Amino acid sequence: MMWHGFGFAGGWGGGMMFFWLLLILLVVFLFSRRGRWMGGGCCSTGGDLHGSRDALDIAKERYARGEISEEDFQKIKKGLG
Repeated sequence: MMWHGFGFAGGWGGGMMFFWLLLILLVVFLFSRRGRWMGGGCCSTGGDLHGSRDALDIAKERYARGEISEEDFQKIKKGLG
């Protein structure tokens, strides 16, 4: 009895389904990593509209959070001139 397209069509149907599943997973994976390749994309945390901050602003934030000491902050500030 011939089914004409119903089933696996000689084994290719399962292979094609597997191919499309892998392709979709690859696309999702690439889009999820897109932000890392493009400098943060829409989700970067910056001070201005473009998401860029200078080193002194970052040092000020780190000092305010207590991540670096006042001595470290002064060294960074002096080094940045």
